[in-house]
Amino acid sequence: MLAALKTHAWAYPALEVVHIVGIALLLGNLVLLELRVFGRGAALPVKDLARLSLSLALCGFGLVAASGLLMFATQPVELLSNRAFTLKMLLLMLAGCNAAWFHGRDSLVRLDALARAQMLASTLVWLAVVVCGRWIAYL
Repeated sequence: MLAALKTHAWAYPALEVVHIVGIALLLGNLVLLELRVFGRGAALPVKDLARLSLSLALCGFGLVAASGLLMFATQPVELLSNRAFTLKMLLLMLAGCNAAWFHGRDSLVRLDALARAQMLASTLVWLAVVVCGRWIAYL
């Protein structure tokens, strides 16, 4: 698989497309849920929307993780010495911790000010992850 990524002209760009589609699924569905947490679409039951949007966000994360690991495997030494990549990995850990905290405290049930702050922080961290991902090529 790694040899194909390095030798076929279309393989790596196709992997990048998969990565971008995963980002769209992940971030788009988190923003959708965030809008509901902030009170938009109040007619939509939070539990039902969360079940749909979070399952799609998890599918997106799966695509991002799998494609990201494959892209990493093609040039690990270069990426490990790249500051944007390092910051991206730290931000991913922060996003995971925030998600664990959000779900651990049942923020979807509470829908309080802290839940809104957690959702906003999640979106901002994920946007920063995307920015760092783009900066990797330039540092």
